Amino acid sequence: MGDFTMPSLGADMEAGKVMQWLVKPGDQVHRGDVVAVVQTEKSDIEVEIFQDGTIEELVVPEGERVPVGAVLARLTEGEPAVAPREAVVAAPDVRTVKTTEVRAVAPTTHALAKAPTVPPTVPGGPVESPLVRHLAEKLGVDVASLRGSGPGGVVTRADVERAGRSSVTPVAGPARGPRRGPASPFARRLADELGIDLVSLAGTGPGGSVLERDVRRAALVVRPETPARPQTPGEDRQRAMQRAIGALMARSKREIPHYYLSTTIDLSPASSWLEQANLERPVAERLVMATLLFSATARAVKRVPEMNGFFVDGDFVPSEAVHLGVAISQRSGGLIAPAIHDVEHLGLDELMVRVKDLIRRARAGVLRSSEMSDPTLTVTNLGDLGVDSVYGVIYPPQVALVGFGRVRERAWTQDGVVTARPCVVATLSADHRVSDGMRGARYLSEIDRLLQEPEKL
Repeated sequence: MGDFTMPSLGADMEAGKVMQWLVKPGDQVHRGDVVAVVQTEKSDIEVEIFQDGTIEELVVPEGERVPVGAVLARLTEGEPAVAPREAVVAAPDVRTVKTTEVRAVAPTTHALAKAPTVPPTVPGGPVESPLVRHLAEKLGVDVASLRGSGPGGVVTRADVERAGRSSVTPVAGPARGPRRGPASPFARRLADELGIDLVSLAGTGPGGSVLERDVRRAALVVRPETPARPQTPGEDRQRAMQRAIGALMARSKREIPHYYLSTTIDLSPASSWLEQANLERPVAERLVMATLLFSATARAVKRVPEMNGFFVDGDFVPSEAVHLGVAISQRSGGLIAPAIHDVEHLGLDELMVRVKDLIRRARAGVLRSSEMSDPTLTVTNLGDLGVDSVYGVIYPPQVALVGFGRVRERAWTQDGVVTARPCVVATLSADHRVSDGMRGARYLSEIDRLLQEPEKL
């Protein structure tokens, strides 16, 4: 027997609320299965289980808040302590009937007996588990339209995730609802921020597309200026998130001896390569500069490993893998930094897909516990907000954070000639208990070197 406990989904997490169980007693689970949705002060997280077995008991009911480490469920190893599903029939003497006889003699009863644990078959193939259905609902994927890759056409988690990634729009942004007509990307983003339903709008753009002015006009009608209103539960949660973030950052600044470095990187080679590479790609698959910056950040730690890992119990624990935490602003306010795993091994195209998918799910509240618990290095990019440079606060127990500002043309002198070149300011916040200015400078120089050869990323 084993215990499934409330995981720590970040250094600032002390407790979590079980919002929904996705399994029930008797269900078999495998490592990596999502078994529950847990609410933290920052987000609702899909919690994965990291052991195989059968759910024996759900200890914590839905809606209850418990501290990190509390037992959520109890498991037994191996198969359930009841007859296999294939042998379960309505007859009381089912244990004396062989599975093959059940299939041959009572197929109808057999199917009915399986109904409580196996979802009905849909046109796109049977859905294997409630976990798959839950993921499809969260990502807005219609399982009826999928062709399952599992045995007998079963729709698997990989099928749903693949369909969810293929539906991501070229510009990463908040998750969007159904849309019956065209709309500009900016109009969609503005509608999300203002809470305007695009489906209800009549666009004034070409072909009836919804433009920015249509959204702003609707906002004036839907949300005229009104006196201050009482705070909503969502706003209370936003304030709780800000308090949690503030407490963690205060702890970081109090306990971690930060040092800061910055350098200006010439992005001319990266910009030229990016422009040429995107000519050969469909619009939906074009790369953005942030992809190159993230890739260089991850790959550079191979030369300076002191930037990648954790400071735990008075000692530095390096990480061989680079799980890059990406700072993402949430629609309700606040920041969250879930991880993209093994970034140093990802090509630019795959990294681009992962980044857009992560941003989409983070803002839709569909993150997994593994993405929240193990970032080894965090990167923040505020360039799209017009910021020239950002000096971040380290997210403990990590030991470094890299920041990028906006890409802008700057005067650049080389060989006595002054030219205008696209540049970005890269900054490093690092832990002086683990590294020093010389190592930090070498790390920023390595990022610079990699960006001068973008074709190798």
